[in-house]
Amino acid sequence: MEQTLIVSNILLWLLVIGLGGAVILLARQVGVLHERITPVGALMVAKSVRVGEAAPLLRLASLTGGEVTIGGKQADGASTLAFFLSPTCPVCTTLLPTARALARQTPGLRLVLASDGEAAEHQAFIARKGLDDLPYVLSEQLGLGFGVSKLPYAVLIDGEGIVRAHGLVNTREHLESLIEAEREGVASIQDYMKRERAAAEAARGGE
Repeated sequence: MEQTLIVSNILLWLLVIGLGGAVILLARQVGVLHERITPVGALMVAKSVRVGEAAPLLRLASLTGGEVTIGGKQADGASTLAFFLSPTCPVCTTLLPTARALARQTPGLRLVLASDGEAAEHQAFIARKGLDDLPYVLSEQLGLGFGVSKLPYAVLIDGEGIVRAHGLVNTREHLESLIEAEREGVASIQDYMKRERAAAEAARGGE
C-alpha cells in the first residue's frame, strides 16, 4: 500500500513537471508570435508617389463649393488627408464617419474627399450622406498622380506639400496608422516595426 502511494506521488510529480514544461513552451511561442505580428497599418500599393516627395500640385473645384489646393505650401500650415472613395464602394461609405472623426480629433488636419466620374452621381452621393461641409473633388489626374488603383485609399500631405504617408485603408486602424507614421517619421507602421525589430535583434546580438 505504501509502495503504491509512493509510485502514484512520483507519477503525479512527473505529470506536474511535464505540464509546467508545456506551459513554458507555449508561453515562448506566444511571445514569438507577438513579436512577428505587426499592428494593422495602411498597405502602400501605389508606386508613383513616395513618402518624402512633393505631392502633385493641383487646384481643383469642389463639388461642395470653392476651390481646393492639393499639394504645395498651405497658407494655414494645415496637413491634408486626401481620402479617395467611390459612391459604389461599401467600405468607403462605412469609413466616412471615421475619416470625419479623425480629422476633427487631429489638430491642423483637413479632410478632402476625392474621386472621379460623373458629377451628377457624386452630387447625389453628397446629398445622401450629408457631405456638404467637406471639400469634394473630382479629378482623374489626382488619382493618377498618386497611383491610386484600389479603394478606399488615403494620402497624408503635410503643410509644406510633402507626402508623409499613404496606403490602402479598410479600417479605422489603417487611417490612424497614417497619422502615426507621420508622427514617427517613417513611411509606414510596417517600416517602423521592421526598424524596431532590427534594433532589437542588433541589441541581442551585442549582448
